[in-house]
Amino acid sequence: MPTREQILDRLKECYDPEIPINIVDLGLVYEVAVNGESVLVRMTLTSPHCPLAGVLAAEVESKLRDIEGVKDAAVELVWDPPWTPERISRETRDSLGF
Repeated sequence: MPTREQILDRLKECYDPEIPINIVDLGLVYEVAVNGESVLVRMTLTSPHCPLAGVLAAEVESKLRDIEGVKDAAVELVWDPPWTPERISRETRDSLGF
């Protein structure tokens, strides 16, 4: 069974198409649920009008399926709470000079 840490590490390989920061450090991942060989990621986007929403969700699902022990992966896009720059990780904010 994959661990939450394994999943988050793999998701750090996915980058927002408009901001060169991975989706974990950007604060887009709200929840990771592991149930045996199934993984559900609830995440948001920086804007609900992002034209690449489907592309990013598909990339996340693909990365999840590449993890050993994952047989089923799903991504649920959520909009509440809305994303704000305060969700960016402290380390990333510091490196960007925020």
